[in-house]
Amino acid sequence: MKEEEKSIVNTLENQAWELLEKSVTYYKGNPIGTITVCDQTQAILNFDHCFIRDFVPSALLFLIKGRYDIVRNFLEETLKLQPKKSQFNAYTPSKGLIPASFQVVSIDGEESLEADFGEQGIARVTPVDSCLWWIIILHAYVKATKDVKFAMQPQFQQGIMLIMELCLATRFDMNPTLLVPDGACMIYRRMGIYGYPLEIQSLFYAALRAARKLLICAGDEEIVTAIENRLPLLRDHIRHHYWIDMKRLNVIYRFKSEEYGHTAVNQFNVYADSIPYADLSVWLPKHGGYLAGNVGPSQLDTRFFSLGNLMAIICSLTNERQSQAIMNLIEEQWDDLVGKMPMKICFPALSKSEYKIFTGCDPKNTPWSYHNGGNWPVLLWVLTAAAQKTGRTDLSERAVEIAQARLSQDEWPEYYDGARGSLIGKEARRYQTWTITGFLLAKELMRNPAYLELINFGESDIEKDERFCDV
Repeated sequence: MKEEEKSIVNTLENQAWELLEKSVTYYKGNPIGTITVCDQTQAILNFDHCFIRDFVPSALLFLIKGRYDIVRNFLEETLKLQPKKSQFNAYTPSKGLIPASFQVVSIDGEESLEADFGEQGIARVTPVDSCLWWIIILHAYVKATKDVKFAMQPQFQQGIMLIMELCLATRFDMNPTLLVPDGACMIYRRMGIYGYPLEIQSLFYAALRAARKLLICAGDEEIVTAIENRLPLLRDHIRHHYWIDMKRLNVIYRFKSEEYGHTAVNQFNVYADSIPYADLSVWLPKHGGYLAGNVGPSQLDTRFFSLGNLMAIICSLTNERQSQAIMNLIEEQWDDLVGKMPMKICFPALSKSEYKIFTGCDPKNTPWSYHNGGNWPVLLWVLTAAAQKTGRTDLSERAVEIAQARLSQDEWPEYYDGARGSLIGKEARRYQTWTITGFLLAKELMRNPAYLELINFGESDIEKDERFCDV
């Protein structure tokens, strides 16, 4: 890189760090998180909230820079917002939930935290991913600080167990996956992902592995046993039933329906005519593949969901062959999945009657916009992490070059529109914090691949996982 180019990149990173500093929110004089939008002059709905999912790249950046106090305060204060008792009112949050977001409010000079469990959110959907991300952040904090005693505090052990009890609860279900409604994750608007969306299954798997390491030896052995039992079942279920490549596509193409009993090959009774074979057979490269967006009764959602696939690589939910195949697909279909801004949240977009039915004619989720095929710069860090893990650093370098050429001049927008992500999102917020942190974290991961260990689960053999107290 030429000296002039280096100077431009350094200026860009410095600007990003300055904006990140402006996003830090304080509670009783202590830093506690980052708000959604760095430019606090914008009169935007919930701009002053700290969202758990949004804070993830911020937390990893602060851990990398040794600013442990922000992450520690975040973990301690959000844990206090977790309901610890069962509620019998259907309109109150369940025991164990971590809120979607919180904000600092001041009444008569007294500060307090106000949690939102979805009561104020669009469509009033209770978040499932917040609990899972919270455990993943706690695990990263312990790895970064080596402060195992922090997680061993009784309130943290109880908090982890309450989340696990919520995830592993007795239910009307016999699948190892987690059943959730539409809108319970990053895609928080109606997008036809009700059931067992891949994003939640990947986060669930990562959170189970993190919880397994964080729970102390003298903890609730029943919970630990339940985690150990679920992990291999979930892993094998996803690797088999969600996987799509040309070999698997040929098997699905010849599925017979209405099969009964233990010998059924088409276990979920997927009807062959519901799969877009003509498009997939052309789109799938010979050595490429990916995990489907959703699998359930007569449902195989063949859309490519980026966060779920990339997190599956990072937490070793996919095996080595599958991980490489996903990266092969991204490389081969770069224009579709990355385009002019890394990277597309899902592909392809729903259109025509599917768009109307699945989204309820959502005007924000029109084809190739927002969650319906929009490009989200925050996904740059997840793409970079997956590329680092699979040894495909050329892809992360290519993606970062695209991002740094546009993000600053576009004022760090929340998302991009268009089939190639060439348009700034029609309703995109500017100076979006996780757009900034997604870029900065990608740069840090490229600069020092060792940082990947904060979020990575390197052993695909889950039986080798040890609890921190065993190490």
